[in-house]
Amino acid sequence: MVLSLTCAVQNYDWGIKGGCEVSALGELNTGVDSDPSKPYAELWMGTHPSGPSVVSATGVGLKETIAADPAAHLGAKTVERFGDDLPFLTKVLSVAKALSIQAHPDKTLAAQLHADRPNVYKDANHKPEMTLAVTEFEALCGFVAGDELAANLRAVPELRAVVGDVVAADFENSTGNKDELAKVFTALMTADSDAVAAQVDTLAARLKQKDDKTKTPVDHLAQRLNEQYPQDVGVLCAYVLNYLTLKPGQCIYLAANEPHAYLAGECVECMATSDNVVRAGLTPKLRDTAILCDMLTYNAGAPVVLDGESVDTNTTRYVPPFDEFMLEIVTVGTNESYTVSPSPGPCVYLVMKGGGVVGDTEAKRGSVLFAAAGDATAIAAGDEGATLYRAMINSRVYA
Repeated sequence: MVLSLTCAVQNYDWGIKGGCEVSALGELNTGVDSDPSKPYAELWMGTHPSGPSVVSATGVGLKETIAADPAAHLGAKTVERFGDDLPFLTKVLSVAKALSIQAHPDKTLAAQLHADRPNVYKDANHKPEMTLAVTEFEALCGFVAGDELAANLRAVPELRAVVGDVVAADFENSTGNKDELAKVFTALMTADSDAVAAQVDTLAARLKQKDDKTKTPVDHLAQRLNEQYPQDVGVLCAYVLNYLTLKPGQCIYLAANEPHAYLAGECVECMATSDNVVRAGLTPKLRDTAILCDMLTYNAGAPVVLDGESVDTNTTRYVPPFDEFMLEIVTVGTNESYTVSPSPGPCVYLVMKGGGVVGDTEAKRGSVLFAAAGDATAIAAGDEGATLYRAMINSRVYA
């Protein structure tokens, strides 16, 4: 059973104006013309109440459709493990401007935050996520290694001035101790806002005078972040967090309590169904700085980048260390047919390129499809071939 879905488009201010994947895919999916004056940020595919997908043929929400017979749609083991709703949300992101310095709480903290402030933290679930680059995709992800941070504390006087000489020296002498890293980050993020603004202005003036050939990639990033969020503490975070650029087809995953910020580019993202985000920089939204500083793991070093594992000649799979989801890219050649391996749980497909027939449903670029548990979905590609992204429950849940 394959259901065609009509999905929700989100127009957040950090999205891309004009041509981008979200505007193009959203227009094709919904039949609503995009507005070139608006930023297009996210296309949501799932049952999240802030942007629920609807079964196109019936006009009934996917959530309500699943609820009518959870076992048939999700599979018995998925219902047993996650309940009677789709446990993951899939998105396409088009990012023109940096998103906030943030982390997602684990289940224990999420439950506490939801109980204390349900108007801000609207559910009790955790929100692990993974990001698969469609174009080159820039992000800050996790803390830099100890020796790199120590070097930055020496080379960037504005960072050192905000953190403080004593805290900086203690970190340098600790050879990257987690407790000392926590003190550095907490000192940075909780520093007086006027002091931060003054030092960011000083940094911007110094970098402006610096020859471009001698600037590091992080220097260029700091300048760009300051243009987007003037005098913000997140500008200095560029020297504390790993700055990486994913190539198309590369993927990172983000566990609970790990700091990150998406910066630019387009991606397919999958996550547990939750709204829980704790922010502390590069944002006009609520900042819960104390909670963020307290919740982090303070693991340091380069993040894991997944290049995907080949399932067969048609399928590349990306498997994070989370139960709720994994991703696949399925490519089918011109006028060729291919049957995906059936999943014991539900699947959500996005047709990114080309089209044809998926199951018994005509599909084209922008089509989003839901396949019930156990469906061995056949794909018959047309003259342009077909490239699909498949989100599904992590196969280890069924091992």
